[in-house]
Amino acid sequence: MTTALILFAHGARDPEWAVPLRRVQAAIRQQAGSTPVELAFLEFMAPNLAECAATLVAAGAANILVVPMFIAQGGHLRRDVPEMLAQLRSTHPDVRFSLSGAIGEEEIVIKAMADAALKLAGSEFA
Repeated sequence: MTTALILFAHGARDPEWAVPLRRVQAAIRQQAGSTPVELAFLEFMAPNLAECAATLVAAGAANILVVPMFIAQGGHLRRDVPEMLAQLRSTHPDVRFSLSGAIGEEEIVIKAMADAALKLAGSEFA
């Protein structure tokens, strides 16, 4: 069974907005070996989740984990994304689609953001 990873982000009208996410994608690819790691967007940017999943399925993916690259669980992750996954499951019934929690709610990410904020504050808190 081929497993693939989709990093799923909100998207923006400014293409530069996605640069940090592409850096994350590249870092994961370096560590993931032959596991496909793709980036998909909710709006404004391509590919969207359905297009990205279709490409991975056509390449042989049978197990796809969607990782929301969101700071926290909001309306999109509570309502929109589960509906999208239901549609994907209907379109590709032989593929297992899984959804992780929002990346920003992971303890390691919370600590990294706190450390970065303190670093940016410099000696103010030293």
